[in-house]
Amino acid sequence: MINSLISIAFDGLAFAMILFIISVGLSVTMGLMGFVNLAHGMFAMLGGYIAVSFIREWGAPFLLGAPLACVAVALISIVLERTLYRRLYGGDELQQVLLTIGLVFMGIAVCTFIWGPLNVQLDVPAYLKGQVDLGFRRFPTYRTFIMLISFAVVIGLWYGFERTLLGAKVRAAVDNQRMAETVGINIRRLFTLTFALGSALAALGGALGTEILGLTPTYALEYLVYFLIVVAVGGLGSLRGAFLAALILGIVDTAGKYYLPAFGAFFIFAITIVLLLWRPQGFYAR
Repeated sequence: MINSLISIAFDGLAFAMILFIISVGLSVTMGLMGFVNLAHGMFAMLGGYIAVSFIREWGAPFLLGAPLACVAVALISIVLERTLYRRLYGGDELQQVLLTIGLVFMGIAVCTFIWGPLNVQLDVPAYLKGQVDLGFRRFPTYRTFIMLISFAVVIGLWYGFERTLLGAKVRAAVDNQRMAETVGINIRRLFTLTFALGSALAALGGALGTEILGLTPTYALEYLVYFLIVVAVGGLGSLRGAFLAALILGIVDTAGKYYLPAFGAFFIFAITIVLLLWRPQGFYAR
């Protein structure tokens, strides 16, 4: 029993960290821009595929391939934000949904054409394979690496949003966009920077999480509901909320699939319903 609980906690935490890295950008951009971006999972999918290409086809080291994929996806997101997303700011939500879900299907078609319809795995270097001995038990090295990177991202995001001028501008714009514009904050530029950061984080999660979530052209649709659940349960624009929601949902989903695999994703939806009935605006709604 103790061994199974430790395994559930470890695997659930690894899953939760991937969910957090991908979802936190969506939470902040939706809270800041008020834009229903259903294409967020597409940026995670592109991050995974581009990282695979950098590492497999162009011979980039693993620790360089993932950051390069983040930069590439951030640049793609800037182009999309300035040419497509910006036209619908403050517009009808149905139009935003149709635009972004259309981008998802376009992304699925492009990824299927370039990388094929089958599952793709990221080539993990030898030093991240095997297991690491923590004294009381051995754990998979790669998942331990994912958690260390994720905690570093959490600390970096907390510092960036709470202790920097850019973070103060983002928080001000989330709380009261009109007042932020009044005091001289360039909202359009802030939108672009925040959108690029959120997309880069999604790409990082997509690249690192291929071993946990897999990587197929339908990735953006398969896991979209997970990302939206983290945002809804955590509360729009909240870093703490996204982290807590991802932690709860990751562990609950892992435990449910471990003990009752026949129920599939039943438990993650059940806990979502309970949490939203308790706090309809999420844990830390802004």
